[in-house]
Amino acid sequence: MTSTAADLRADLVRHLTAEEGLTDPLWRAAAAAVPREAFVDAYFREVPGSFPTSYEPVHEGDDGWLRAVYTNQTLITQLDGRIHPIDGPAAGSPSSSSTLPSLVLRMWQQLDVHDGHHVLEIGTGTGYSTALGAHRLGDGNITSIEVDPTVAARAAASLKTTGHAPHLITGDGLAGHRDRAPYDRLIATCAVRTLPYAWLHQVRPGGKILVTFSGWQFGYGLALLTVTEPGEATGRFLPGHTSFMIARPHDRPPRQNPTLLPGDERPTHIDPTAITTWTGTWVAQLAAPSAERINAGDQQILIDHATGSHARTRPDGNGGFTATQRGPLRLWDQVEDAIQAWQAAGAPHQEKFGITVTGDGQRVWLGSEDGPGWLLPL
Repeated sequence: MTSTAADLRADLVRHLTAEEGLTDPLWRAAAAAVPREAFVDAYFREVPGSFPTSYEPVHEGDDGWLRAVYTNQTLITQLDGRIHPIDGPAAGSPSSSSTLPSLVLRMWQQLDVHDGHHVLEIGTGTGYSTALGAHRLGDGNITSIEVDPTVAARAAASLKTTGHAPHLITGDGLAGHRDRAPYDRLIATCAVRTLPYAWLHQVRPGGKILVTFSGWQFGYGLALLTVTEPGEATGRFLPGHTSFMIARPHDRPPRQNPTLLPGDERPTHIDPTAITTWTGTWVAQLAAPSAERINAGDQQILIDHATGSHARTRPDGNGGFTATQRGPLRLWDQVEDAIQAWQAAGAPHQEKFGITVTGDGQRVWLGSEDGPGWLLPL
């Protein structure tokens, strides 16, 4: 017997309720009402075994299309900011997607919205998340911004098809949308290196911002901040593991092939594999925010885009590791100090970290505001 979209949607809601923490009945009702297939009529599927990774398009009506739409997974809808799933395999880096439903709904729950709240959504994407918000709060209470005109047009068409009419903007989400401010809540479906100050002047004092912080080492942390006054906020990072594509203006510059010249050598004081764990990567990124990391087998390589400094570690043959550093920044010193502070606190998950934003800067701290901390790049 062939399952209909309604059957598969009901199955997905049951799964999200039983296994993924979808506890709020109003968000369950939204998940049951919004047809995800209307927002993902085509997507890319990774070609198994391809290197470099290539993707094949899957279209509405293709074998497995509908079942994949109602599987709790992220579906890639664009590559390299320009390639959409039309015909034939394509290679590229994912640049837009329909995020897995459990994460979308978990974030809406974490945002703690109430009837009458006006929400600014950064990153319309396919429009599925926007439709969920519009179902819960009403079209007039949702303002959503998408930077990519083609993605925005597709989302607008899908929202219209499903009977939703939120306020849609095509533009730079990092600038927010001042004309409809103030907002009670802001939710971002892209990651940022640093919190845009425009948001802090458009969300009312007492309002909340839910956003994923990331960087060029691909460390991620989801934070819920409360705006304390215009231009200032404080908050904490949340449990779990959340990742999003970084906002395009915050993405790293193109990488040049690194030339690893000789430098100053010393023994390391930590096992370099500490920076390859979920939170260890995050801590290393805080310590060296303009660097990217390359995992090269038994070596860890850090390259700083701002100064050209680099650091690398390698086994010393005696069970330890040697660090080589070159350039004006001692990248390994910075990373090692941060990892040691984190390990001294018990190597906790990011939920033990917080963030304070003022006009003087943005500081991520461990434990409490007077604990170890690192400034985000402005």
